[in-house]
Amino acid sequence: MKLHKVLKIIAFALAIIGAIFALMIIATDEKKELESVLSMSGNMLYIAYAVLGLILVMVFIFVIKGLFAGNIKKTLMTVGAFLVIVFISYSISSGTDLDLTPFTDKGQDVTEATSKKVGAGLYTFYVLAILAVGAMVFSGAKKIFNK
Repeated sequence: MKLHKVLKIIAFALAIIGAIFALMIIATDEKKELESVLSMSGNMLYIAYAVLGLILVMVFIFVIKGLFAGNIKKTLMTVGAFLVIVFISYSISSGTDLDLTPFTDKGQDVTEATSKKVGAGLYTFYVLAILAVGAMVFSGAKKIFNK
């Protein structure tokens, strides 16, 4: 049996189990204890974790399979470009943009390093979003002018 069929069967089984748990949560009487509803919600979380793990394994398998079947040089260049964007974003982020005292007064462990990582993530997101929108505009313009 091919891997695709096996993964399809597993996904279908997990969907049925998740639907059963969802119906059990919906069907619980409001008079029942809160603990039983929370335990059923916990079961739903375990199903969600299982599905997330399965998805991560499938993505990893298919990425590795596609990597060796396709052009490795192009893939490595793309990953390298992404890492350059992340590095530049981390370099630009200062970490001192906010006043962190309201967070530390409430007992939260927010440091300048944490703030710098969050800022780097935001800058990375902005750059990648601009590149994605630019690629869509370029593709649309290319289609219009080639007709």
